[in-house]
This record gives sequence, structure tokens and C-alpha cells, in this order.
Amino acid sequence: MPAGGPAAAATRAAAAAYLASFASGDPAQVAAHVSDDFENVHTSALGLPSRGKAAYQQRLADFLTTFAGLAYEVVDIIVEDDRAAAAYTMRAEVEGSNIEIQGVMRLTVQDGLITKRVDYFDSLTYLQQTGQS
Repeated sequence: MPAGGPAAAATRAAAAAYLASFASGDPAQVAAHVSDDFENVHTSALGLPSRGKAAYQQRLADFLTTFAGLAYEVVDIIVEDDRAAAAYTMRAEVEGSNIEIQGVMRLTVQDGLITKRVDYFDSLTYLQQTGQS
């Protein structure tokens, strides 16, 4: 059993499954990993926060269309009880430009679902890779 016991193992599994679900391109499949009262927080100036599973799933449709072929490659996941910090490399195609952005998500998990996500990535890197800066 990984350090932290069963709770940490469940948190790690929920975080990994959530990040992997983006590759499906299906908003319902991604949203299946979050709670009804899900809080989606972005530290990036370009990110748009949302609250609630329904609002999140509605935004996901446009997000997944804009970021074609989106995939998060997990670099590392650090877990403590119901919290995880997942370092990632995000790859997608945006309006003909291939992007690759490193970031970190802090995730809180309860009953196997993500209740809060705080995403950190560099907006300038995104703008540069899409030719907007």
C-alpha cells in the first residue's frame, strides 16, 4: 500500500483517473469525476473559475473543443489524505498550434470525487505557443 494508507491510495486513484479522463474528449466523462458542489479555481489570468458540476460540465464542451486532443501527462502526484498535488504536462492543438504547458493542480477528494481543483499554469506560455504574444 502506498504511503498514507487506503485514504491516500483512493485520493491518488481519483486524481489520476480525473486527469486521464480529459483524453476522452467527453465532457460527461470528465464531469463524472467531480462532486455536485465542485469548485474549479484557476490562478492563471486566462482561466475561468466555476462552481458546481453542472456549470463545469457546460464549460467543458467548449474547452474540449478548443483544446483538441487534450491530454494531461502526469509527471508526479503527491498525496496527503484527501488532498493531491498533481504536476502535469498538458498537450493539445489550439487553432492549428500544438501546445505543451507544464502546470500543477491541487485537488481535494471526498468519497472518490474531486470537490475542489486549483489549477496553476503559465498563461504567457499558452499565449506564446498559440502566437498571441
